[in-house]
Amino acid sequence: MQPRNMSMSGVVDLAAVKAAQEAKAKAEQARAEAARQGGGGGAVSPADLVTDVDEAGFERDVLQRSTEVPVVIDFWAEWCEPCKQLSPVLERLAVEYSGRFVLAKIDVDANQMLMQQFGIQGIPAVFAVVAGQALPLFQGAAGEAQIRQTLDQLVQVAEQRFGLTGLAVDPEAEPGAAEQQAPAVPAGPYDALLEAAVQALDAGDLGGAVQAYKNVLSDDPGNMEAKLGLAQAELLQRVQGLDAARVRKDAAEKPGDVQAQIAAADLDLVGGHVEDAFGRLIDTVQRTAGEDREGVRVRLLELFEVVGAEDPRVVAARRALARALF
Repeated sequence: MQPRNMSMSGVVDLAAVKAAQEAKAKAEQARAEAARQGGGGGAVSPADLVTDVDEAGFERDVLQRSTEVPVVIDFWAEWCEPCKQLSPVLERLAVEYSGRFVLAKIDVDANQMLMQQFGIQGIPAVFAVVAGQALPLFQGAAGEAQIRQTLDQLVQVAEQRFGLTGLAVDPEAEPGAAEQQAPAVPAGPYDALLEAAVQALDAGDLGGAVQAYKNVLSDDPGNMEAKLGLAQAELLQRVQGLDAARVRKDAAEKPGDVQAQIAAADLDLVGGHVEDAFGRLIDTVQRTAGEDREGVRVRLLELFEVVGAEDPRVVAARRALARALF
């Protein structure tokens, strides 16, 4: 029931990527079948776009559903006056966006374990879960224009990075009757190789995982799961055997030591400290020149690949890198 964050404490979840790809294929098949039959089969009712979620249903109603559509979570309480202003806006927008996201409402008084697991310090607090990944959106009161902008960015990231195009909505559908009976998705040509790569990662065979992902990419250069997997495996290879305490000590005592800063940034990312990793290397770019600067820039771009080009943290770091370079 714990919110599944990305593996490496928040960097990337390959299983979620694969689930999202399968969910997209199922949704496309369901929509095609509905169009062929001239009906709304597989579509959801507008009433199903907003649901109350508790701890018992979190796995099903948030994590599993997030492989089909972005799930926006509204943490609220009956005594919270700002919540009473925000929640109706989110509910209205969920219907207006017509299946591009769904809204899960969680009462923090009745579900304090979920509140603690998301690290919420105050409400209202709004998160999103996309393909199993939890992302903070905003906390406290927000204007509708800001909310719309945030939702637009969320929908864009979900579609571009994970292929989640949302749910089909049928105003005539019965609430709760949207259990999809989509045809099974046939196994992809690289599923066995990708599964072997994941098993190699789990077993600590990083060299085997790297080779398996490279084998996929040699035939299918655009395979998203293989790209993310290779970037992750190569990162784990680099930090394997490092003395973390020594690396961090060297980085703190030798700010001009490029290799020390690069190694510390790798450790930061593996530990889930994404912004710290990016910030460390951007600061190093500002202090260096020539080949040293280029080496840091290249490593930073590799770390961007691990996290994903559409991740908001990567987008912000790219802007900061551009300022540091120019």
